[in-house]
Amino acid sequence: MAEQKQFRVVIAGGGTAGWVAAAALVRHLGASLDITLVESDAIGTVGVGESTIPTARSFHALLGIREPVFMRETNASFKLGISFENWLREGVRYFHPFGTVGRSLPLADFQHFWLEAKTRGFGGEYGDYSLETQAALANRFATADPAPLGYAYHLDATAYAVFLRGLAEPAGVRRVEGQITAVERDGESGNIAALLLENGERLAGDLFIDCTGFRALLIEGALETGYDDWRHWLPTDRAFAVQSETTEPPVPYTRAIAHGAGWRWRIPLQHRMGNGFVFASDYLDDDAAREQLLAAVPGRALFDPRLIRFTTGMRKKSWNHNCVALGLASGFIEPLESTSIHLVMIAVTRLLQNFPRRHDMAAAAQRFNAQARAEAEHIRDFIILHYKRNDRPEPFWRDHAARAVPDSLAARIALFEEGANAYQSGDDLFRVDSWNAVMLGQGVVPRAHHPMPGEIPSADLERALGDLRAGIAAQLAKLPTHEAFLQRYCGRESIAA
Repeated sequence: MAEQKQFRVVIAGGGTAGWVAAAALVRHLGASLDITLVESDAIGTVGVGESTIPTARSFHALLGIREPVFMRETNASFKLGISFENWLREGVRYFHPFGTVGRSLPLADFQHFWLEAKTRGFGGEYGDYSLETQAALANRFATADPAPLGYAYHLDATAYAVFLRGLAEPAGVRRVEGQITAVERDGESGNIAALLLENGERLAGDLFIDCTGFRALLIEGALETGYDDWRHWLPTDRAFAVQSETTEPPVPYTRAIAHGAGWRWRIPLQHRMGNGFVFASDYLDDDAAREQLLAAVPGRALFDPRLIRFTTGMRKKSWNHNCVALGLASGFIEPLESTSIHLVMIAVTRLLQNFPRRHDMAAAAQRFNAQARAEAEHIRDFIILHYKRNDRPEPFWRDHAARAVPDSLAARIALFEEGANAYQSGDDLFRVDSWNAVMLGQGVVPRAHHPMPGEIPSADLERALGDLRAGIAAQLAKLPTHEAFLQRYCGRESIAA
């Protein structure tokens, strides 16, 4: 073990990405690693990744995190899905829930039965068969009995990094305060040999993890890895972010509200509201975007909105030589479906699964890169779907509707239009239920559906769907309000105060 202890991991940058990596590595491989994280208090973090998806719960279990403690320390609230407002057209709303919808059979998923009912004049709304949708819209929540819910979190990203640091440092991660001024490479292998700091310190390592955000000092600045630009599919390239005083109890869902040149988010925490305004600079200038955001912010803004410039895309390699890029350093897929923190967590999980024993890491890097690309491209396609199908009149939206999409997404849309079928492959993050919800919500109308439901007599089909709705209503009636559950779960006297 003494020899293994010499394998040195240097994490460049803190924030969510850096401290997620540090906490996971030290918990599971700490006995065989020397882990150093370098960050500077003088360099700010983007700090607006405040919404997660359910995979965060599995990662927290991997770290042994107690949920009530995490919730309390990060002022987190629960999230049952995303409310998409005005995306198809003004005044139309649909919900992307995290749980399952209805009840599927081996040969036909639930949407086929619902579509058959709609052709016969009954069945209600698709969201009527989702407990998560109904609980979200009723502002109700509980983590276990009486109703199992699929959920994720809204959290304070800055507080989250502090929370993870509090786990990592006592377990053995060494934090170094300082700014990186140069990256030293080995002349023979091309690997990174060390980071040179402003104070003259030299941090040598065997594996380097780049968490330096959009600057990508290691993966791009030193290794010149290259970047695949996806703006021809997703032209939004800027966002303003601002936090505001809370004016009402937090709801258990994120709001994504479309506007003429993009969309804005509203993320409720226990102690404040997170607000953002995503837009394409080719269609709206910065000043107008800032004004539109501030006009829509509920309550008093807590600081001036911060402008974030980004290019949707990803590095040609997430793992290059002996450097693994995480978070914004690895690429950026706009935050519409809250995948940024997930991509950090899944990358760290894959790194743990394929961790190099010594210095030979080419095969592990190749596998890591293949998995990272497959998942990112699937997420990219899912995001594009929200924009591609719309009935909005503005130039931004008309151009999106006319724009060609990746062949992989075109095939999915064609499959759904042809026969109401969706699928989830091995590298897909989003489940069939997610694809169904967004396809239907964005107005993709199937021309046909599976014939099996057509064999069911109308009275039997109507009774079965009624039973599903009644079961959801019964479960919903037992749930406390989201605010009441948060107060009890987190040990807080008041959430909205």
